[in-house]
Amino acid sequence: EPEITEEHVSRVHGALSATALLESEVSTGKAMAAARPHHRAPPGRVPTRCVAALCAACFLLGVCVVNRYWAVPEPPDCPSKANSGRSRAVLSQAQTREVIIALDRTISDIEMRLAAARAAQMRNQGVSPSDSAADQGNMRPRLLFVMGIMTTFDNRRRRDSIRKTWMPQGERLRMLEKDKGIVTRFVIGRSANPGPDSEVERAMDAEEKEYNDILRLNHVEGQDGLPLKIQMFLSSALSTWDADFYVKVDDDVHVNIGITRSILARHRSKPRVYIGCMKSGPVIANNESKYYEPDHWKFGTAGNNYFRHATRQLYAITRDLATYISANKHILHKYTNEDVSFGSWLIGLDVEHVDERSLCCGIPPDCEWKAQAGNPCGASFDWNCSGVCNPAERMEEVHRRCWEHREAALPQAQES
Repeated sequence: EPEITEEHVSRVHGALSATALLESEVSTGKAMAAARPHHRAPPGRVPTRCVAALCAACFLLGVCVVNRYWAVPEPPDCPSKANSGRSRAVLSQAQTREVIIALDRTISDIEMRLAAARAAQMRNQGVSPSDSAADQGNMRPRLLFVMGIMTTFDNRRRRDSIRKTWMPQGERLRMLEKDKGIVTRFVIGRSANPGPDSEVERAMDAEEKEYNDILRLNHVEGQDGLPLKIQMFLSSALSTWDADFYVKVDDDVHVNIGITRSILARHRSKPRVYIGCMKSGPVIANNESKYYEPDHWKFGTAGNNYFRHATRQLYAITRDLATYISANKHILHKYTNEDVSFGSWLIGLDVEHVDERSLCCGIPPDCEWKAQAGNPCGASFDWNCSGVCNPAERMEEVHRRCWEHREAALPQAQES
């Protein structure tokens, strides 16, 4: 409400003084009238006292009205509450994006805390998180590992070469999951223009219906690079299967599933394990190079190497680590190279890095000699091509010469 100033008070005092003076004059007039002979007032005349009281009341009412609507000037540095509230209500697009990012971070933090609390509760009850058969109240069979084979729309021939060699099909694929606890799926996102008229989507739907071995992601294929696709794969796999390990492999790598199973089973009792062929290559600061790293300055002076991380051809992590990456995917930094990004997500955690050289054997004759010596490889590829060169044509040859014996394809591994 506006304040009553000294000017207003002086006006009221003046009005009261005028009223008192008027009443004094009226009293004097009455006395003089009483001394005169008594004459009856005309019937239509208003008494003088009433007129004086009415004038005083009107004056006071006017003062109150003026005070009520008087525009009190505000200091120039203090905007009105209405204007400030209105400006706060109008958010720019950049501010809206910041709010969304903050909400994502809050949600990720809550998810991470929830996962940690759930794991702590299981340990207090004497149950290891990796041994639990329940996930968010839905009972699911415990699997040893889920293997995601990263592929693209253009690599149909690569997928077919894998189906003909090391990846079981049909009933054998289902028995592999049921009897051995192993799930293998090709992983691919969506096209940039999905819909019934998309030729790419129709072809993928037909292939998926024919083989039933494809995991589709709610992710535009090729957008934002492979690191984001890996994160989406882990989130989708965690919500679909309950496994001890989650494995990533490229579609130009030959894999011996049984040997891979034996390797992972040895570490099944450990909660946080990162398994692969560990390396540490140089950080490329030359922007004309294929492997140019825009964030090269973060790794110190020129000529420094990356931190130790697994090669991108095949690596595996335990469920706890997959849950951590899935819950924090919005705030985990993505470098140019997928394997560097993945290693950076784990570098600050209490993780056991397992350097398993049998997961990065060379193509024949290397893998062939090792198999003949009784040390078959879990994965084989050509370092010059970062995979099997011309995999659509050569995968059969590599499989014939480097595959484990059929009767030992899925051995009963001894857990540590």
